[in-house]
Amino acid sequence: MPEVSARLINAVRPAGGRVVAVGTTAVRAVESAAGADGVVRAHAGWTDLVVAPERGVRVVDGLLTGLHEPEASHLLMLETVAGREAVDRGYAAALRGRYLWHEFGDVHLLLPPEHPSH
Repeated sequence: MPEVSARLINAVRPAGGRVVAVGTTAVRAVESAAGADGVVRAHAGWTDLVVAPERGVRVVDGLLTGLHEPEASHLLMLETVAGREAVDRGYAAALRGRYLWHEFGDVHLLLPPEHPSH
């Protein structure tokens, strides 16, 4: 997590914005750099963080990601960020639209039902 990125992320909420990660790797990077106080600090290295409902998220308010297979562990992260209902609705719409997994351009935006105050 570069210093400039940490500063920008930390400035978003006070300005009334949301932190939307682009990809599941970005969620892990941002959440790994966030302290228990929700402040993101510059950091380098690897992470073994698993983002799941039991842990929750401290910083990320939304996620742009591709479609993952129904049994993929990534779905727990999507559920953590946006809630199970939003993930289920998105996947139902994708199936109705006959979207394919891991196709070029298969990105979708997941947001929680309401913007949480952190």
